[in-house]
Amino acid sequence: MTDSIKTTRRGAIGMAFGALAAFGLAGPAAAEVSFEGKTIEWIIPFSAGGGSDTWARFNAPLLGKYLPGNPTVVVVNEPGGGSTKGTNLFAARAKPDGLTILGTSGSTQFPYLLGDPRVRYEYADWEIAMASPTGGVVYTSPSTGVTSTDEIAKLVGQDLVYASQGATSLDLVPLLGFKMMGLNVQHVFGFKGRGDGRLAFERGETNIDYQTSSAYIKNVQPLVDSGAAVPLFSWGVLDENGNIMRDPTFPDLPHFAEAYETMTGKAPEGPEYDAYFAFFTAGFPAQKMVFLPKDTPQEIVDTYQAAFEAMKADPEYQANKESVLGTYEQVTGRQADALFERGTKISAELRTQVVDMLGADYGVKLGE
Repeated sequence: MTDSIKTTRRGAIGMAFGALAAFGLAGPAAAEVSFEGKTIEWIIPFSAGGGSDTWARFNAPLLGKYLPGNPTVVVVNEPGGGSTKGTNLFAARAKPDGLTILGTSGSTQFPYLLGDPRVRYEYADWEIAMASPTGGVVYTSPSTGVTSTDEIAKLVGQDLVYASQGATSLDLVPLLGFKMMGLNVQHVFGFKGRGDGRLAFERGETNIDYQTSSAYIKNVQPLVDSGAAVPLFSWGVLDENGNIMRDPTFPDLPHFAEAYETMTGKAPEGPEYDAYFAFFTAGFPAQKMVFLPKDTPQEIVDTYQAAFEAMKADPEYQANKESVLGTYEQVTGRQADALFERGTKISAELRTQVVDMLGADYGVKLGE
């Protein structure tokens, strides 16, 4: 694993959504590349029904429409190991012919950032084709007595249960956040995806959960509408100065720092918040990325980037994108490169701080 750089709240983390627009996009696709008559496998290292699965299944048919030769793009779920199983398989087996792509999320990045020994992949080996920022919403069961975001303090002192993919997955963000808030949360590790966590919530096995924006819009908003779930806060997004602000997809919900202040009467700060903020930054502004395997020829990379760019002008994409993915803009070229850089680097100090905390407070040993 390459050494890391220090992530700070301002400046270095920059703007995840708007400010990257100054970067250029990928060049035009090479005319000789064609996937006519081919089937492309889009590996998603999570179970069906979660945010990554929803994101890939929305994009896949549109990608096939704009790749030369109009191939069929199928989503293949390979869950396990907090997403390391499917990602390791991609790293070991995918050929550089453009017929296999990988969709990663923060749950794929975090084991890499933390030095988890299950990781047998190196992000720097791959070619990024597209990056997709996203957000997420935390919600609870009305059985807790909470009926609105203003009543989040009622959760203090209650026994809460959360279905987690693992301490080194994207679920590290809620683990760090809930701990800062002083909530008594039992994190039940071993779920294969956020979709499985939502199903556990629906069965009444857990009483607090979060879903990334696409899965929340599709699967949790109906629960909220029926009174079976109560939204608490979003994780938020970053402005051009690296400050947290409300997620424009969920403008009526407070972001994490606002919810924390509602509970404690003060703004979050200190080493615990530094750790939370670093993993939030790596996990959400640079949340989902599409990769081609090592040694993929540049003309194939350019072809994919051009196809992803072209699909964003498609009427079907324009009509449905916000209702499925939220307001976040999927990007290619240098914009994607910048998000890739942000999502796969963290300081050695923060890495050590979090690894030590997981061992001391949760009995988590990396790789187990």
